[in-house]
Amino acid sequence: MEKRRSIEVGGVKHVNPIPSASRKGPFVASGAISGADPETGKVPADLDTQCRNMFGNVRRIVEAAGGSTGDILKMTVWISDRNLRETMNRYWVEMFPDPHSRPARHTIAQPDLAPPIQIQCDLFAVIGES
Repeated sequence: MEKRRSIEVGGVKHVNPIPSASRKGPFVASGAISGADPETGKVPADLDTQCRNMFGNVRRIVEAAGGSTGDILKMTVWISDRNLRETMNRYWVEMFPDPHSRPARHTIAQPDLAPPIQIQCDLFAVIGES
């Protein structure tokens, strides 16, 4: 069986020695994915930009692993306040427009995310063997 390999994506860097994601065979699992700007690594203050960046980072990670957003099976999203779902859902539908082909999602209110983070996620994807 193939070895596990780390997936690194610029701008989605952890402080600890953790890759952006890890792949073994067809399976890809990520660590926390924030709305950090991919150029600067900084998290902007406003939720709209955080959501745009977070979903962009999701796309970049799954593509770096050799797949596409269509390979994402499940995402878990942490938001600092449940009232932020409306903004997040706009980007969700933009990334996954087909209501008959969306990943499963679990959204958790987490009021103590490290400021300025208001939203973050992780993903699990199954990518065809290359």
